[in-house]
Amino acid sequence: MLSRTAYNLYWIGRYMERAEFTTRLIEATIRLNSLTRNAQSNQAWRSALAVVGETEGFERTGENFTAFNVSRYLSLAEENSNSIRACLTGARDNARAARSSLSREGWEAINRAWLSVRGRTSPGGTQAALNLVESIKAETLGFEGAVARMLRSEGFWFLRLGSVIERADNTARLLDVKYYLLLPEGEQVGGTLDRDQWTTILHTVSARTAYRHIYPDALKPWLVADMLIFRRELPRSLSAAAGEAVALLGEIGERTGRQGQADRLARERERKILDTEIRTVFQSGLHQYLQRFIRENAAVDRAIAAQFRFG
Repeated sequence: MLSRTAYNLYWIGRYMERAEFTTRLIEATIRLNSLTRNAQSNQAWRSALAVVGETEGFERTGENFTAFNVSRYLSLAEENSNSIRACLTGARDNARAARSSLSREGWEAINRAWLSVRGRTSPGGTQAALNLVESIKAETLGFEGAVARMLRSEGFWFLRLGSVIERADNTARLLDVKYYLLLPEGEQVGGTLDRDQWTTILHTVSARTAYRHIYPDALKPWLVADMLIFRRELPRSLSAAAGEAVALLGEIGERTGRQGQADRLARERERKILDTEIRTVFQSGLHQYLQRFIRENAAVDRAIAAQFRFG
């Protein structure tokens, strides 16, 4: 496979994963915002911007800080390179370039998702915004289903590799923002708002039912952290993403003969997770642990680009 095609497929995986995550984040934020008091009505949207690293980006627009403006910025803004529109456009552009390596169903799912936002300038009111994110969610899930039915070859592996690298970053940032930024000053840990925020975190990563299956206890922050970091049976956990990255790099290396720094860093990251438990993480500092993981994930991403000559 040409390096350029591998690059296209890898970034299709990243862009589609990012689009789905941002879609779920907007949906969850709308629901959380409806539960908060007026004095805290903007806190949920500030946290949403923080999760995707776009707080400064939004401030540069000069727009008033309102739920509508942040929702538009995250979903449709052309000036936001991480908006849902930008991600779907990036995925579609890469899909066009790698059309022969992508299944017809995969291309159609990407194109339908892109068509749902093409030409839109406003997410509309609350119900209209929820309708929009439901439509995009359906197409991104359709894309995942199409990828799952692809031939197990380099095309599939590079697509999945991009997805799991992006997924790991998203989950780590979401968990870090909740622990480090989200609860307003003066609010009680374990209070109603704190519980609603944790429920929203689970909703964003599609893990509310999974939590009830894994833990018999009522919702507890350290158990949510344990699940999102260490439980490999949860596909969006850091452990699951790290393990899948190792496996995918192994498959690619066996087929192409290209192994190197990316494999080493991915294995080292997986080993660290397997050798750690939640008690140790809290003792050393969850924020510090997650920030270190984000840096390590970025290092794996850079090593993948160098190893496969993405250019």
